[in-house]
Amino acid sequence: MPHHLRSGLSTSPPCRQGVGHRRGRQLFTIRKPLLAAAGALLLTGCQYNVLSPQGWVGEQQRDLLILSTLLMLIVIVPVLFMSVYFPLKYRADRENTSDYDPEFEHSNKLEAVVWGVPILIIVVLGYYTAVYTHRLDPYRPLDYLDAGEPIEVQAVSLDWKWLFIYPELGVASVNELAIPAGRPVNFSLTSSTVMNTLSIPALGGMVYSMAGMETKLHLIADSEGTYEGRSAHYSGPGFAGMVFETMSMNEDEFNGWVENLRAEGQPLTADSYLALEAPTMNDPVSYYSSVEDGLFDRIVGLCVAEGKVCMSDMMMSDMHGGGGLAGIADGAAYSYDRERAIDGFGRSIDLPEVEWHGGHGDDAGEEGHGGHDGHEAQDMHDMHDHGSHDDARLTAPATLPHAHGAAEDKDMN
Repeated sequence: MPHHLRSGLSTSPPCRQGVGHRRGRQLFTIRKPLLAAAGALLLTGCQYNVLSPQGWVGEQQRDLLILSTLLMLIVIVPVLFMSVYFPLKYRADRENTSDYDPEFEHSNKLEAVVWGVPILIIVVLGYYTAVYTHRLDPYRPLDYLDAGEPIEVQAVSLDWKWLFIYPELGVASVNELAIPAGRPVNFSLTSSTVMNTLSIPALGGMVYSMAGMETKLHLIADSEGTYEGRSAHYSGPGFAGMVFETMSMNEDEFNGWVENLRAEGQPLTADSYLALEAPTMNDPVSYYSSVEDGLFDRIVGLCVAEGKVCMSDMMMSDMHGGGGLAGIADGAAYSYDRERAIDGFGRSIDLPEVEWHGGHGDDAGEEGHGGHDGHEAQDMHDMHDHGSHDDARLTAPATLPHAHGAAEDKDMN
């Protein structure tokens, strides 16, 4: 063989490549059990609280889930079986074709099964869904249970932590919830920020908390234990840290926990709440020995800060025809969380200030905004006072920021 051809040939033993492949396959065969064991080890951290509830509400939801699944399997299992059985039985290369009937068009028995079984499933499933929907209405108190006296808990979702207020006891806690075992818990929920969800899977379902609104949830823990609670609705970069322990205790332990809050906690006032409201991540557990009267109602009304107009007052004003120009003279009283604007990483965003100009009478005439002199503005004010709103147009200019930070006067009609 010519030298220039021999020089391009490999000098490696002809079987070396095959040996390498066999070794790789052997290593992979050895590693498969190790990978399976590692996966099983990771799964040991998983919990099946939904199927192993620790409260009456959770048990009812589990039963409904299992019942619904079994009813659906009545359809799914036969369909899966027939999808394998019929192609095998009636394949083209089968030897016995005596059962083939080219004139087959209809079967009453088959028609009864095809229509009857799904209808029966829908009727049964609809019945139980209606029963359980009313029985497990989160707004329905658990007073029909043979349980102890309910305890009231006001839950507030913040960025990114949970505040639990006990109005009857006058204490509060952050990222820790204690409840007496065997007693229903009546939750009142709201949010100081974006929408969130209070979820304690071991005890039952979850309900959204929303700013400016109050929602309800009723749960109960049948026995003592510690269960994980968390937010189940993404709310920003600190969402993963919105986890808290739910401790179900006997009466003596619960009373001791309350006394510990009163001894070690700090007062929860409007000022301390506003400090707590600032966006923070992975907050430790903290306690409050007392709670300012009416604080939760002000949180719901978005008016904890001094000088803010509560939602209830706004609605009352709107019901009576609005506040006219004077009602929008100070826009800061109606803004809630501009100062808490943050980006996707939890960093504060400085927004430009909004300047509000409004009023009526001589002041409006002197400014000359909106094309009305002082007499016209006074006439509109008189029309408003006498209930004539149909033809009155109240104009209040406002300096509003553009998306690029520039400001321009606009009329608000």
